[in-house]
Amino acid sequence: EGGLALEVMARTKTTLRSPDTGLPRTQNGKQLATKSARKCILPPSPPSKRQKLEEDDDEASTSSARKVCVTATTLNFVRKTRDECVDMAIKTIREAVLNAPTEHRHIVLLPELFSGEYFPSQMDERHFDLAEEYETSKLLEKMSVVAKKFEVVLPISFFERSGQAFFNSVCVIDATGEKLGVYRKSHIPMSPGYEEKFFFSPGDTGFKVFETKYARIGVGICWDQWFPEAARCMALQGAELLLYPTAIGSEPQDAELESGEHWRRVMQGHAAANMVPVVASNRNGVETSSDPTDETVETEIEFYGGSFICNETGKVVRETNLPEDICEHDYVQHTFDLDVISKKRASWGLFRDRRPDLYKSLLSLDGK
Repeated sequence: EGGLALEVMARTKTTLRSPDTGLPRTQNGKQLATKSARKCILPPSPPSKRQKLEEDDDEASTSSARKVCVTATTLNFVRKTRDECVDMAIKTIREAVLNAPTEHRHIVLLPELFSGEYFPSQMDERHFDLAEEYETSKLLEKMSVVAKKFEVVLPISFFERSGQAFFNSVCVIDATGEKLGVYRKSHIPMSPGYEEKFFFSPGDTGFKVFETKYARIGVGICWDQWFPEAARCMALQGAELLLYPTAIGSEPQDAELESGEHWRRVMQGHAAANMVPVVASNRNGVETSSDPTDETVETEIEFYGGSFICNETGKVVRETNLPEDICEHDYVQHTFDLDVISKKRASWGLFRDRRPDLYKSLLSLDGK
């Protein structure tokens, strides 16, 4: 394991020397920014910055033993190899942990399918070769080493194969490097540019809560985040944080459709309705893919980043860059006192006053 950890760090250093990624010049006939995507590499924080992070955190209690620092990330995967994408993710984790208040526990969330460009934009059967078995995944093995080295909890999004079935999955890796299990995406979208039903079966794990070293976390994957039932199920199971790795951007069939604010508000609602903080991490940059049957036909998606953290009332307390300010990688952090939030949640009575006997219509598609 020590050798593998050294290999991980060596690969991270290689990424720092790689050239910047250029942005496509046009989208929907409009000129895009001509500057190259810059690297948002943050230097190690001086003590004053760490102190400021703690002072700005209105949720943290200085006497609590259950303060957890969560990190939302935005990564740009445009024209990068899969190895480069993973190296960038590891570099971001390292920076986030080193720049966070050192005495806090760390949970870092990466975007959905972060090990490469978003391949479900086209129905291309060649991409089935990217899937890995949970037990033998090289990606999960590498990220387990990272989790252990930096003592960080990592929900890792990956393309899973199990027998003849394929899933869009998350493996939660504890701060000890142990794999705690897998959640398989329950709600599978199918629209131009997001052809996920071609690749993924609906998840069969149900909604799960993982007991990590630092917190009980619930994980939903992208389209799952639009369903309040998913968030409520995880909250009822005791989730103290809800985390959503995401790949969302423009809609190729409708250039005028702007989903970014709607996307954010729906998760703010989950946080407020359940009094559980939410962390969402999205990719950014303009990714272009060719139709496997006609390479002259391309699909272009502008992933808009905007990763954010909101508190238990739904207030956004941290957010990353906007689409017009694209960088290679970015992250934001916030510290929550889980004991304080737990007391607030209990005193508010949201779960005390529930009426499950009246909610039977939720168990059918037509409400009958």
